[in-house]
Amino acid sequence: MSSAVLNTESRPWPVVQASIGLHVAAVGAGLLIPGAVPWAIGAVVLNHAAIAAAGLTPRSSVLGPNMTRLPLAAAARREIAITIDDGPDPEVTPQVLDVLDAHGQRATFFCIADRVRAHPALAREIVARGHSVQNHTARHRHNFSLLGPRGFLREISQAQEVLTDITGERPTCFRAPAGLRNPFLEPVLRRLGLSLVTWTRRGFDTRENDPAKVLARLTQGLAARDILLLHDGHAARTASGRPVIVEVLPLLLQRLRADTLRAVTLPEGMKET
Repeated sequence: MSSAVLNTESRPWPVVQASIGLHVAAVGAGLLIPGAVPWAIGAVVLNHAAIAAAGLTPRSSVLGPNMTRLPLAAAARREIAITIDDGPDPEVTPQVLDVLDAHGQRATFFCIADRVRAHPALAREIVARGHSVQNHTARHRHNFSLLGPRGFLREISQAQEVLTDITGERPTCFRAPAGLRNPFLEPVLRRLGLSLVTWTRRGFDTRENDPAKVLARLTQGLAARDILLLHDGHAARTASGRPVIVEVLPLLLQRLRADTLRAVTLPEGMKET
């Protein structure tokens, strides 16, 4: 476990600073202005509701920097990023790797550290075959978005250590479980040197068992710079019992070739030149 502590000099994101200022102003107004208490309470409640809504919106940048598309330079290179969450899975991930190899394309695997610890050889194989492993927390806790600064630091830094030790490469990107978070996350990511990455569009392949519908969601308006989300862990199954991602991925890669697009890892796609 990392001995790192929170950097007390890290300043919160401007929206969070404004929220703090609103709370201070509301308390002052309630104490100093007759009849202002109901208005002050209402302003604080609305503020909390707005911040909660931002935390429940994975692609929002209200609570801090949030990459939903690759940089502009990736457009000239005709690049997109396929990101694959919640693995590695000993049944599904090897099939996904074989499909990617067959099409000569690359992907980014946002891995859960506990799963990497359970399947270290598979995590190393992901990297050895030219793909990238990035941070998807230590345990993929369902209450992740409710953690405070120390809980975030503990969960994310532990994953950093496990992923780095096993794969030999230190993650530079982070994705929250289900993309949900709160205002305490951004300073922790900044402290650990991680960029928050979500997606341009997702296939909902953990609950949708029709590959055609998943593919349609991923390819509607498909363009260079897109970041697509699929899952090798917690993958839904087709009527025949096959993981949805294994059915969708070959069709998606064929579409990329037809559109002269190339799937790259996030570290490659994030290059500005």
